[in-house]
Amino acid sequence: MTDIKQKKMAHKRFEKALDKDKEVLIEKIVSIRRVAKVVKGGRRFSFNVLVVVGNGRGSAGIGFGKANEISAAIGKAVSEAKKSFVTIQMKETSIPHEVIGKFKAGMVLLKPANPGTGVIAGGSVRAVCETFGIKDILTKCLGSRNPINTIKATFIGLQSLRLYRKI
Repeated sequence: MTDIKQKKMAHKRFEKALDKDKEVLIEKIVSIRRVAKVVKGGRRFSFNVLVVVGNGRGSAGIGFGKANEISAAIGKAVSEAKKSFVTIQMKETSIPHEVIGKFKAGMVLLKPANPGTGVIAGGSVRAVCETFGIKDILTKCLGSRNPINTIKATFIGLQSLRLYRKI
């Protein structure tokens, strides 16, 4: 092979590697809260942001960011969510079996659904299911309705899914 052909082949391999890094991610902002700290001169406001980031093909992560400006808090939350990616077991467009996820006072019931049902879920659980790429699921929030607890309970429930029984 000539030197030019080798360079072209190496360049194509490099481009393919870059394409894998440029995976399209779905970002969903679940909640934005303004919190106040009382100081000598009055109130000092800051923001908390809860974000779910996923690829729509079975992987997602959650992030919680705090900052004095909303855009900075969103950036922190998204970077934390990208670091906490997890992969789940899926059966076509749904989940393999019924499961209950528990985190502190929050509990979420997740049931598989027939194709065409859609995502039957509340706001925070819906965001998680959509970022994972689950198209058909039935959910019910039990216990705490706090978005942070429900999202973490959903993640724990989805991580405990198994396609096949291990003996």
